[in-house]
Amino acid sequence: MIKILAACGAGINSSHQIKTAIENEMKERGHKVQVDAVVVKDINKEMMDKYDIFTPISHTKFSFDVNIPEVEAGPILYRMPAMSKPVFDQIEEEIKKLS
Repeated sequence: MIKILAACGAGINSSHQIKTAIENEMKERGHKVQVDAVVVKDINKEMMDKYDIFTPISHTKFSFDVNIPEVEAGPILYRMPAMSKPVFDQIEEEIKKLS
């Protein structure tokens, strides 16, 4: 099971939409993933270390190094295949590297 951390500014709407979209798309592609949605400000190194892939709505600067693959997932929110497919493809590529 690949663990993915989705994050946005409030942790209420966007990160949950990203979570659902990634889980549904990766399931259709035959991958088992667990996506957790959180508020960016609540992320610390200990939390990040528990995940395999980080999918923030946009690139975020932390006081620590992010040592897992990061895929900016904001385009998923537009629900336009031309914008979301490359993001899903990149996530799938990272999953395959981990498998």
